[in-house]
Amino acid sequence: MSMKILSLDASANSASVCIFDTDEDKIIGEFYINTKLTHSQTLVPMVDALLSSTNLKLSDIDYFAVNTGPGSFTGIRIGVSVVKGMAMALDKPCISVSTLNSMAYNFIDSNNTVVCACMDARRNQVYNALFKIENGVVNRLCDDRAISVEALLEELKDYDNVVLVGDGSPLCYSQKGDSDIQLAVPAKRYQQASSVALAAVEHINNNETLSSAALMPTYLRPSQAERERLNKEKE
Repeated sequence: MSMKILSLDASANSASVCIFDTDEDKIIGEFYINTKLTHSQTLVPMVDALLSSTNLKLSDIDYFAVNTGPGSFTGIRIGVSVVKGMAMALDKPCISVSTLNSMAYNFIDSNNTVVCACMDARRNQVYNALFKIENGVVNRLCDDRAISVEALLEELKDYDNVVLVGDGSPLCYSQKGDSDIQLAVPAKRYQQASSVALAAVEHINNNETLSSAALMPTYLRPSQAERERLNKEKE
């Protein structure tokens, strides 16, 4: 039976939406933009345009998937809210995808490759996780974490065939010294809704779905506003 996944990413500057057919293992359609418009301005119109372009209705969607973090606090909240609203209206299941994990699927066609997914967390730190791609399978090597660029590059000395992805990858690459680490080409460097869908398929196969009410953002550390609130409470 053909099952369709509507996947979204709004975890950084770019935004993308995709409709993926699990039975035919194909991308039915995908839109990607990287502009100065806010995700609150772009995501819903992109979903509407994609459904119209593919001659589908929202009711044709079986699963809703979204990158839930780490990443931009505002972007993640917007992406999660859009998915929660659509899934709740239709009483359809949701899939929570790690932003870092989804980027590893940009390289699903490679082999014996270590994908170092890193997003800029400021203060010379990155949100990071490592994945090894072997025979079309993504194997997680560590949990999602916040780590200094210096500590990450030291750790990467233990691995071969490393490729850096994410908006923190240029920062890491600029400090790699003579390490044999590659920087992903722009087409594979950033989050893509189609990769969110591929990651979601694994979650579906493992029965890891959520209700719309249970879908929540995943943060590795408090937002600046939350840190300021906690500091005021301590004072």
